[in-house]
Amino acid sequence: MTPTHAIIPTAGFGTRMLPLSKAVPKEMLPLGDKPAIHYVVMEAVRAGIKNIVLVNHAQKQAIENYFDINAELDSQLRSKGKDSLADSLNFLPEGVRIISVRQGKPLGLGHAVLQGASVVGDNPFVVLLPDVVLDPFNTDFRVDNLAYMLSQFTQTGRSQILVDPVADSEVHKYGIAKLNDKLTIQKSDTNQSFDVLGFVEKPSLEVAPSNLAVVGRYVFSARIFDFLAKTKPSVGGEIQLTDAIDALISEQGMDVVTLKGNSFDAGDMTTYMQAFMYFAKHLGKEI
Repeated sequence: MTPTHAIIPTAGFGTRMLPLSKAVPKEMLPLGDKPAIHYVVMEAVRAGIKNIVLVNHAQKQAIENYFDINAELDSQLRSKGKDSLADSLNFLPEGVRIISVRQGKPLGLGHAVLQGASVVGDNPFVVLLPDVVLDPFNTDFRVDNLAYMLSQFTQTGRSQILVDPVADSEVHKYGIAKLNDKLTIQKSDTNQSFDVLGFVEKPSLEVAPSNLAVVGRYVFSARIFDFLAKTKPSVGGEIQLTDAIDALISEQGMDVVTLKGNSFDAGDMTTYMQAFMYFAKHLGKEI
């Protein structure tokens, strides 16, 4: 079964982006002329996802409003002859649904994903972290990553996690994939799949099992909901997604898929500014 549901956890307060994120959801901060969340949602839509679940917070309704139709604004624009602008604001294709659920307590990423279970049900699904934006302007790469992961899941039934080779000096910043052999993978213009045994969180270079860092794109079987429901809170009282991933690996196996193209961390001020400059150079381009 090909997944048609996606969960996007958007309830976090974005402490790395304070003070900007005090009043404006970090997902609504602009990259070029669109908010970051726009690119993440459209990435899912281009890959064939029809049902997008925002796991949101009461203070971040601006995200929900962005994807809704503002009938008054639409009417005013059209009355002034600005039909093209009005059309551009209603960008979601026919048949795509945005569903919002609430994460009442900040109990971690695993807990956020679990909140989507009531909508997703027994269907396989995608998780996209909104801090990570994949380059939408390189037409060779913009669809292939998620589409490839969905295709692999459909063929094998094994959950998929997107990873990217990082430099030795960057390994300690990420969750790193543990493969059958300790490998150093080179960046490639094709997606590559590897059987994964687990993940090591922010290891030193000396003990890092590979150079493949988790990017923030996942394709899961619904079985992971069962493991999340049983996962006990750990560090900081949070339910960790990685604990459920380890359990899923032990039962069903799992693959990592290497990233084609580039990704941008839009959740850190320094890297966000770098991403903004890149997106600003592509104003007006279709995505």
